[in-house]
Amino acid sequence: MRFAMLGSGSKGNGTLVDAGGVRVLVDCGFAVREVEARAKRLDFDLQSLDAILVTHEHGDHLGGVARLARAYDLPVYLTRGSYQGWRDTQVDDIRFITPHEPFHIGALTVRPFPVPHDAKEPCQFAFERAGKKLGVVSDLGAITQHIRYVLSDCDALLLEANHDVAMLAKGPYPQKLKDRVGGGLGHLSNVQSASLVRSVQQERLQHLVLTHLSEQNNTPALARAAICEALEQDPSWCVCAEQEAGLSWRELA
Repeated sequence: MRFAMLGSGSKGNGTLVDAGGVRVLVDCGFAVREVEARAKRLDFDLQSLDAILVTHEHGDHLGGVARLARAYDLPVYLTRGSYQGWRDTQVDDIRFITPHEPFHIGALTVRPFPVPHDAKEPCQFAFERAGKKLGVVSDLGAITQHIRYVLSDCDALLLEANHDVAMLAKGPYPQKLKDRVGGGLGHLSNVQSASLVRSVQQERLQHLVLTHLSEQNNTPALARAAICEALEQDPSWCVCAEQEAGLSWRELA
C-alpha cells in the first residue's frame, strides 16, 4: 500500500491511495487541469484510477469531483447527506455509502467512519489491505471514542492539524469564523491532533502526515512541535503535507 497527496489545505484537497491493484482518490478540490498537473508531478496516471471517494460536500474537497469523474468516467462514492449538499451532481455512476458500514473496491477494504463537522453527513476513511492500515482523517472539530478506536492500529495516519489555538485567537479571521474553526464542528487544533496521536499504537506507525494546516493560523514547525511534545521524541515519520506541493509517495513496508 502506498499513498500521496495532490494538495492539502483550504484551497483544495486530494489524497491518492494505491493498494492491491486498486487506485482511489479521496476528495478532489481542484480543477481537472490542476489535478492532471499535480498527478503528473507524482508520476501518476489518472486513467488508472478506479474511483473517487468523497468525505463531505465543502468545496475544497468536492469542488472538482464531478468534472474529474466526467473526464475520466469514474464512479463516485459518497454519503446521501453529502450528495444532498452537492451542487454539481451530473455524474453517471453515483454509489451511496454509509459512514457505519465498510465496503470493498476490488481487493481494498474501505472503512468509513463519521466525524463531527459542519456538513450534512461527513465521514473519513480507513483503508486496509494485506494486514496494513491507512487512516485518513481531517475536517473535524472533536475526537470521539469511535474515531480513536478506528484509528488505534494504523500503520500510516494522515491527520488534520489545522490551527494553533493562540494563532487562531490573534489572527485575521472575523470572530464568527474563529468560533467555527475552533468549535466542535470545525477543525482540529495542534493540541487535539497530538492528543489523538498519543492514544494510538505508535509502535505500528510507519508514517504520520499532518494535513490541512491553515496558512493563516498555523505553521509546520508548530504542528510538528505539538506532536513531538506529546510523544516526548522527534519522530522521523512525522511530516507535514503542503497546499501547493502536496505530499510525495509514501509506502507501507
